[in-house]
Amino acid sequence: MSSKKSPLLALTLGAVGVVYGDIGTSVLYAVKEVFGPGHVPFTTDNVYGILSIIFWTLTVIVSIKYVVLVLRADNNGEGGLIAMLALASNAVKDKPRLRRMLLVVGIFGTSLFYGDGVITPAISVLSAVEGLEVVSPAFTRGVIPITLVILFGLFALQKHGTAGIGKFFGPITLVWFATIALLGISQIVNNPVILKALSPYYALMFMWVNPGTTFIILGAVVLCVTGAEALYADLGHFGKRPIRLAWFSIVMPCLVLNYFGQGALLLSNPAAVKNPFYMMAPEWLLLPLVGLATMATVIASQALITGAFSVTKQAIQMGYLPRLNIQHTSVRDTGQIYMPFVNWCLFGTIVLAVVMFRSSSNLAAAYGIAVCTDMLITTILTFFVVRYSWKYPLSLCIAATGVFFVVDFAFFASNLMKLFAGGWFPLLIGGAVFTLMITWKEGRHILTEKLRADAIDLPGFLDAVFVSPPARVAGTAVFMTSEPGTVPNALLHNLKHNKVLHEQNLFVTVRNHEVPWIGMNKRLEIESLGHDCWQVKVHYGFKNDLDLPKALQQIKGRGCELEAMNTSYFLSRDTVVPTIGSGMAHWREKLFAQMHHNASGAADFLNLPNNAVVELGSKVEI
Repeated sequence: MSSKKSPLLALTLGAVGVVYGDIGTSVLYAVKEVFGPGHVPFTTDNVYGILSIIFWTLTVIVSIKYVVLVLRADNNGEGGLIAMLALASNAVKDKPRLRRMLLVVGIFGTSLFYGDGVITPAISVLSAVEGLEVVSPAFTRGVIPITLVILFGLFALQKHGTAGIGKFFGPITLVWFATIALLGISQIVNNPVILKALSPYYALMFMWVNPGTTFIILGAVVLCVTGAEALYADLGHFGKRPIRLAWFSIVMPCLVLNYFGQGALLLSNPAAVKNPFYMMAPEWLLLPLVGLATMATVIASQALITGAFSVTKQAIQMGYLPRLNIQHTSVRDTGQIYMPFVNWCLFGTIVLAVVMFRSSSNLAAAYGIAVCTDMLITTILTFFVVRYSWKYPLSLCIAATGVFFVVDFAFFASNLMKLFAGGWFPLLIGGAVFTLMITWKEGRHILTEKLRADAIDLPGFLDAVFVSPPARVAGTAVFMTSEPGTVPNALLHNLKHNKVLHEQNLFVTVRNHEVPWIGMNKRLEIESLGHDCWQVKVHYGFKNDLDLPKALQQIKGRGCELEAMNTSYFLSRDTVVPTIGSGMAHWREKLFAQMHHNASGAADFLNLPNNAVVELGSKVEI
């Protein structure tokens, strides 16, 4: 019995540290941003109303929508927007126009993740360090420099991987949740009447009496559910049961106790509104609390940075981004990766955000739009999964997702009011990434069509070549080709310049699929072309790690004997030349050509041995 319990407890503790770091640090700024701007008159009924709205927002959006419903939509055990997109698009694959629309919507949501990935570390770490201002106003000038130093240290550590520090995430975050719960209890004991706000009556009355104010403050209330998407995104790492257990047994009770503690403090001391979280603590605890909050926000940021690496890798394998340098930081856990380009782009943009907005309150204005848009897109995609994949009746599907759509849309519409106050910033980042993704996908399609139009049929070509065969040299040649059954440019160049063929020749096409995992038993398809030549298809899911030499080892015993020391890999390195005319707009063709030029080599991406790779180039006009 204990052997079954311990993995569940370990996974639950891990989920507390990784999944809930972001939502767990929202107590630092959510209540402050609702009352701080002065939209809500400071009355007892209004404090009850706001606390009740926060409680029921956590209940409806996190507990019911994400924990109960969305976690059911797993794609072979994997979660996240890309997994949901693959589920939804496959469910409507017999409806091409609808499928294309869902793909565009889903990729736009994925692009917005990067906007969230910039704002979250910036606002989280900045709000924690701002606690120093409560300790002493003399610290005010040091808040931004200290924040930037902490963030630089965090990003500089990424290349070493998270394996070493990951085991501390759960315990530290658990201490954080215990601390915020105790802080809340200490205030609730002094003013237990605040617990009346658990009743939905106070939320409904506030909305009835103050409809305009309610709409305005929803843009700040949504801060209490930032990080909810991580519940679904980390499904594959922890599983449904530990994520649900962590939420209902630890995270939600601690969050509610802290929020209600802040409310109790505001009832007795309205002046605490300038920073109710830190003003709950006794003076002797302030500095340790700032330190603990900083560690908690660094952990929350770490989870999002790791998520950015994973999402980028998945987008690359689904064909929406060019190949980037991916470094594995663990010999045991293949999911632990480091992407230098993504890491330092994120850091540079976060520094820009901190320097531009200069406070967590200003950043709160920028926060929300990206989060609410992603929540809305998740709801839309969930409808198509429930309707077309699970085959539930239309009325039930509308009932199941309609309520969440209305709630998400209300938060989204409220956050649009912050568009010119900073909301444009994550949208600008998301829009830029979306442009890159769509341009790359469309450019790859145009390039493939161009190569296909100029391609030579491989079986016919081989028959013609072997009428008067060239000299054969020892070993195996692996020719990479994007289309099965066509002659790779590398083969043409090799015959033209070297005038030889190897004893064995493999024509290999790598196929990436819209499923998370493809097992080794389904990895390879092999077809003999005669003359000791084979057509090979290698299949990967978007979460699989690409390792072509390892995959090709399965060929042994199937008519072809592959020896690593005698195998050469021939790659075509095409140079894209944009032309005015058909295809994309000229500026997009230039952008695609630049992305194609800067993409990391296929050799590294496919994990090919550097001393066995031969690249032969050609120019392709699009």
